[in-house]
Amino acid sequence: MKRSTDRILTTHVGSLSRPDELVALLRTKDRGQPYDHETFAKLVRGEQSKTTFFAYIVERFNGFTRKPAPVGQEGNPRGVSREYRAFPEYYAWSERIAEWAGGRGGDRNRYGVDVCTGPVSYKGHAVVRTDIENLATALKGLRHEEVFVPAIAPSYIFATLANEFYRTEEEYEQALADALREEYRAIVDAGFVVQIDDPRLVTQYMMSPNLSVADCRKWAEKRVEAINYSLRGIPREKVRFHTCYSIDVGPRVHDMELKDIVDILLRIEAGAYSFEAANPRHEHEYHVFEQVRPPDGTILIPGVISHTTNLVEHPELIAERIVRYAKIVGRENVIAGADCGFAASGVRFNDVHPSVVWLKFAAMTEGARLATRQLWGRA
Repeated sequence: MKRSTDRILTTHVGSLSRPDELVALLRTKDRGQPYDHETFAKLVRGEQSKTTFFAYIVERFNGFTRKPAPVGQEGNPRGVSREYRAFPEYYAWSERIAEWAGGRGGDRNRYGVDVCTGPVSYKGHAVVRTDIENLATALKGLRHEEVFVPAIAPSYIFATLANEFYRTEEEYEQALADALREEYRAIVDAGFVVQIDDPRLVTQYMMSPNLSVADCRKWAEKRVEAINYSLRGIPREKVRFHTCYSIDVGPRVHDMELKDIVDILLRIEAGAYSFEAANPRHEHEYHVFEQVRPPDGTILIPGVISHTTNLVEHPELIAERIVRYAKIVGRENVIAGADCGFAASGVRFNDVHPSVVWLKFAAMTEGARLATRQLWGRA
């Protein structure tokens, strides 16, 4: 895995804005409706074939069936969260705005929910191979240091898609881990770094009002065991792990604090860790690493631009954020990143406009240059 050996490297989380034509096809595909396969293949560039992590799972896994969604609040998984309960007026307003702007929130549930009803196995070999080929083609002629491909963590599927087949939770999660390992290996064998995505690892607290911080820590410890099981035999330097507090743009006062989960996150057998560090709810948490030292050789990828605002961060602020981490863990152990994906669901309304996203990336690049000058003493 590349390190910031002579300058601050930059990266992102993986989800980038898609063309409007592709978004429309992704929405149709996600709903299980007929779509133009030839046009879809022509429009997909890089690694843009995934709609949501839910649809992506069903497309690449055996063992899942789409069933009618529950009615009422039960049909909205976020409706039981601490945030929804604390701010019902805000989220009702937010959903109305989103529906008017392009239809996000209830889209998945209107077209059913996916449930494990049979043995889980991986069937996505051809699809992931196409992803890899598309990405390799898109890279031709472009300067780059290293390439990563995102894939979901078994813990996320375990937490979000109900099991109606396996006798125990352990059997279900192990089956998911075994299946996903095939995708991870395909990515690594192609010469890419695999990014394991799991927003649920830190949002379990927000999503489960009946659980304490201690309860969520115990829950997360079990999920980390499953993640590590899925990564067995894959070198740490070929793995980066990403977690965040989701694409929810709201008050976020019930986010789990980094200090309450960081030691468990660092048990994941990855070479780098990507996490939110730019939005106002979490920017101060760089202090956590003054007390909790990552394992030797670990790379931190703090978010230095946020997906929660259309404001473009000033390069000097970005440089300041980078330097804070570099002074704590060493400049070679920091890569500048984003808090979350900017089009984390191909079928949803994007909260940050694509034109603004590219300006944010430009600002991050300039901020990394400024930080490099400070950290390496260059004029």
